[in-house]
Amino acid sequence: MQKSTFARSFLTATWLGWQIESNWTDPFLFAVYSIVKPIASAAILVVMYGIITKGAFGDPLFPYMYLGNVFYMYVGAVMTGVSWSVLDDREHYKTLKYIYVAPVNIPMYLLGRGVSRFITGSIAVFITITAGVLFLNVPLDVTKANWLLFFPTLLVGVIMLAMMGLVIAGITLTTVRHEGFAGEAVAGLLYIFSGAIFPLDVLPAFLRPIGLAMPTTYWLELLRRSLVGGVAQAFPTLAGFSNLELFGILLALTILFSFIGINTFRYFDHKARERGMIDRTSNY
Repeated sequence: MQKSTFARSFLTATWLGWQIESNWTDPFLFAVYSIVKPIASAAILVVMYGIITKGAFGDPLFPYMYLGNVFYMYVGAVMTGVSWSVLDDREHYKTLKYIYVAPVNIPMYLLGRGVSRFITGSIAVFITITAGVLFLNVPLDVTKANWLLFFPTLLVGVIMLAMMGLVIAGITLTTVRHEGFAGEAVAGLLYIFSGAIFPLDVLPAFLRPIGLAMPTTYWLELLRRSLVGGVAQAFPTLAGFSNLELFGILLALTILFSFIGINTFRYFDHKARERGMIDRTSNY
């Protein structure tokens, strides 16, 4: 029965999240939006890079930066998707209290909402990578990519991001509406410390341990290596680690953050129930 509740909560939330993300307009406009938005976001970074480097798009730094920025879309999508669902249901739709009294497993429900953002995020990632290969000479050859490394890494990373989002979701249960951008704030902070657009060696030495403690650092490195192996391994920070070692570190940190995420959510969920905050709206 419990397994059935877990699966039903997860799948229903994923379907609901997809409806919320994609059903706000007609299919044509949604398709245009899905294409234009990620390309426009990437174009800002490309223009900045072109101006600073005077058009050095053949430098290995460009695909390193470009792919890191592309895959970082998942961080904001999944992690924020899990945590924002609390505010969306409590403040906007005012349905969180009804979900709590329904036969629903709340953590699995929130994780399902995060996975729906992963689906929409995947559309943006695919479009942006395709644009980079076709128009910006990103050296990605699908016949030479290490797909046996890419897909397990992507899966473990999504679980890791969802669990990090669960931490923020738990905290959000006991805060008011003006804390709504906590997910974006954390994602913005990790953008600096995860080597998304520059190697960690660029950071001051006393800040590098923060990046090395973050699972997103190893996740992005593995995704780059799986698609453009030689280019990614040319950068010094993690060059001394093999793919297997990096995957082991990523897996260990994902297990750690899963433990932290589940227990943190349980703690704040208990506090929110105890204080009667589940159905409390802030009218922001």
